[in-house]
Order: sequence, then C-alpha cells, then structure tokens
Amino acid sequence: MKRWITAVAAAVVLCPLAMLPAQAAPEAYELDPTHLSIGFMVDHIGYGKVLGLFLKGRGSYRFDEASGTLTAVRIEVESESVFSNQRQRDGHIRGGDFLNAGKYPTMVFTADGAKRTGPKTFEVAGQLELLGESRPLTLQATWNKSAESPLPGKRYTMGVSARGTVKRSAYGMNYAVANGWVGDDVDVIIEFEAIRQ
Repeated sequence: MKRWITAVAAAVVLCPLAMLPAQAAPEAYELDPTHLSIGFMVDHIGYGKVLGLFLKGRGSYRFDEASGTLTAVRIEVESESVFSNQRQRDGHIRGGDFLNAGKYPTMVFTADGAKRTGPKTFEVAGQLELLGESRPLTLQATWNKSAESPLPGKRYTMGVSARGTVKRSAYGMNYAVANGWVGDDVDVIIEFEAIRQ
C-alpha cells in the first residue's frame, strides 16, 4: 500500500512538469551588413549638429523571442570608415584629436543581457570600448519586426532600432570640449536587420 501511495504521489508531482512546454534556446543572429546603419550626431558651436556615419561594421547576438531574452551582444565598428560628407573633417575625426583610428582601428560594444521595458522595447546596458578604454553605454532598443524576409534569398530576419549617448571626454577625447566648439555628448543611432542563423 505504501508503495502504491508513493507511486501516485510521484506521478502527481512529476506529471505537471512533464506537461510544461520545453524552453526554446535563444537563436543566434548576425547583423546584415547590407542593412546596417551606424550613425552619430554631435553639436557644432551651437549652430547645429553634424551628422555622420560609420560605413563598416559587423555584429551578432542571441535572442529568444518567447521570453525576450537577449544575450551575447557584440557590435564592432571600423573607426577608419567614418563619413561626415566633408573630406577634411573626416580626416580630422580619424586622427589623434578624435578616434585615433591608426592606433585604435575598432570600437566595440558588448552586452550580456537586456531589461525589457515594453512589448517591443529594451534597455541594453553594456560596455563601449573606445580609444583603449571601456565605459558603460546603455542603448534604448526597439524590436521593430521579426519575420521571414520577402526578399529573394533572404531568411528569417529581425529589425532593430537603437539609440544612446556617448560622452566622449570620458574616453579622453577632449578636443574642443572646453570652448564648446564640439559637443561632448555624441548621439548614437543604430538601425539594422539581423539574419537568424
């Protein structure tokens, strides 16, 4: 009788566990370089903001749609690829006063997770490595859409918009900060499509 009661009790405890849906593993994604825009805006003497782009970058992450779990974020940007639509200024930005691209060819953003702030919004707190220094950077990200791409040869695609602000003086990039000619706060703009692997 005791054995029968024990068996019934075990079944009562274990059956609900067996009925639970299996947790899906986060899927791996890689940023599509043909649909990747990494931009910035910075104040110029108070007259307006200079808008620029980085033309070369790459990245990857893991994401579970069901739970909204984001992990293993890594975005690399080639400093030399900066473009602000003015050749002399671009050369200056690549130089020692700003990005020092010859010595530090890449900027890297990494994050181990994210806080979900809404059905399609996330706060991604990570680290930005720039000029040999690593400092916290938080991106506000919006998950725009996930679906099979209708384009020929494309696969399951996720679209994301992200925004953040970098204080360049925190990395020792102090050129024209004191006199206010170039803003200290740099607005970061990231738009991308990522392909599920």
